[in-house]
Amino acid sequence: MKRFFGLFKKPDHVVVVSGLPRSGTSMMMKMLEVGGLSPLIDGEREADEDNPKGYYEFERVKQLPKGDYGWLEDARGRVVKVISGLLVHLPPTHDYRVVFMRRAMPEILASQRKMLVRRGENPEQVSDEKLTALFQKHLTEAEEWMERRKRHIAVLYVSFNDLLQDAEPQVERVVEFLGGKLDQKEMLRIIDPELYRQRA
Repeated sequence: MKRFFGLFKKPDHVVVVSGLPRSGTSMMMKMLEVGGLSPLIDGEREADEDNPKGYYEFERVKQLPKGDYGWLEDARGRVVKVISGLLVHLPPTHDYRVVFMRRAMPEILASQRKMLVRRGENPEQVSDEKLTALFQKHLTEAEEWMERRKRHIAVLYVSFNDLLQDAEPQVERVVEFLGGKLDQKEMLRIIDPELYRQRA
């Protein structure tokens, strides 16, 4: 698999895939990997029925609120997944290119509950209203934070729904946003409509 390690003249930027849980972040990580970006992952969370192509996570990202930033140096010129609730903890020591995934909220809620059921957990622990409020809070905080940090952050919003319905123009936007050197055909190959199981 070819990788474009020289996506930027100097690997000063950290490419971040963000969004709410179940919004298509893992799919975007896989797309960027086959497109040529090296992902920063640890493989601790294995693929399962909910994410058959893998979660593409890096556990130390969860320590951002505690000030664990050392791994960011390894992320320069690579791509790492940071969910929306943790995005605001990224330090201003780096520049970021954020691909932020959006998805219809009813689909996110349905997918989240289906995942809880598969894990044997009670999907009724939190009401849809409370979960929607929590997710919306994360989105608002993340969007306002990125707007305030425009000097160091560029963001591209990508609709998961649009990506599944008409992929090519969405992938073109991503490739252009990240410098135009990714393999668009390989990225398109990853999109699997059969995995679009919770439709609004």
